[in-house]
Amino acid sequence: MDKSLIAEASIVTQKSREDLWDALTNPEKIAKYLFGTETITSWEEGSDIIFQGVYEGHKYKDKGKVVNFKPKQRLTYLYWSQFSGTEDKIENYGEVDVTINNESNQQVLSWKQTGFTSPKNCEHTQNGLSAMLEQICELA
Repeated sequence: MDKSLIAEASIVTQKSREDLWDALTNPEKIAKYLFGTETITSWEEGSDIIFQGVYEGHKYKDKGKVVNFKPKQRLTYLYWSQFSGTEDKIENYGEVDVTINNESNQQVLSWKQTGFTSPKNCEHTQNGLSAMLEQICELA
């Protein structure tokens, strides 16, 4: 796991913090922008988070741990995917950090993900981030 590989993107929107936060934490909405993924968590700091479903005919069960949960501001979680081909060990977990900041009466939604197994995997994530942020805003 290369912690120096980073995928990140931001989007400026007129959507409210409340609506953006709902799109980020509501399992029904998450499923719409994460390929039908079922998200299971209490969203409490230190709690487990599970992402499971079927992607391109393959069942998966990815997991992590909620690190930071500041409603309508910041969500950070450690993340391990079975698609990574790595062992389920903490050193193989990446990190996802999502923030909502107010600038000039608009919201800036930012997504930063670190820890990839290869530059190709990082690039794949990077290439899809802007579209995913647009979908989140549409659902908000």
